[in-house]
Amino acid sequence: MIRLVFVDVDGTLHGPDGVPDCAWAAAREARAHGLHLSLATGRPSAGRSLDYARRLDPEGLHVFHQGALVARADGTPVHAVPLPRTAYHRIVDLARARALPLEAYTAEGGIYVERAAADLEAHERLLGVPFSRADLQRLPFAQTVIRVQWVVRPGPAWERVRAAVDTQVDGRLSWHLGTSPATPGVLYASLLERSAGKLSAARWVAQRFGVTMREVAMIGDGANDLELIRAAGVGIAMGNAPDEVKQAADRVVAPVERCGLAEALEGLWRGR
Repeated sequence: MIRLVFVDVDGTLHGPDGVPDCAWAAAREARAHGLHLSLATGRPSAGRSLDYARRLDPEGLHVFHQGALVARADGTPVHAVPLPRTAYHRIVDLARARALPLEAYTAEGGIYVERAAADLEAHERLLGVPFSRADLQRLPFAQTVIRVQWVVRPGPAWERVRAAVDTQVDGRLSWHLGTSPATPGVLYASLLERSAGKLSAARWVAQRFGVTMREVAMIGDGANDLELIRAAGVGIAMGNAPDEVKQAADRVVAPVERCGLAEALEGLWRGR
């Protein structure tokens, strides 16, 4: 019996035209039938993603930053995996030397940058949360930094920076690469502490709810959902997911814009 359901955001909850109304109605119905719902997203715990958490399950524990943070629906952090401080300072040095836009995210919900850039401004609009200007080298002394992210156009300059990170920065970090249809041509290249991930965060949340992984379902559409789809008692792929994700899932539902999330949630509370 499924008791806890993790829901990805982009491509699962949020489609080409935003979040379909059927998704919110299905979430209310699932909660009424006793399911706990949790976001599991690479997005930060701020702006639109925090609004989504409140609407999905106001009493839930939600996974943000690809698993580096678990927070309540009001944004209060309850579990965080900080970046190693020495590695963080080296990353900021590299970003400054190469003049490539870098974002720093904190467990407290802040997003910080050192300079203006068109792609950063576009990302700020996409997330629906204002970025703050700060000296990134001083940031870890005031808040808990859990993630850094380059916002770049792929090309030789970026490849040189990535190679420098791989050779010069502490190996306890892992890359997480993403794109968005809202910002074509832009690569979002994040670094997290290596132990952070959707699966490890989901296990932490499940333990807090007294739920085993056999009682967990994961609904997703991307390669970054695969680990949790495979580990969950029921793994569900959206119809818009690539074949790799569909093949790993226990079932496949309709695409996001055709109420695939609603189909998945109804099937879970009905026990199908």
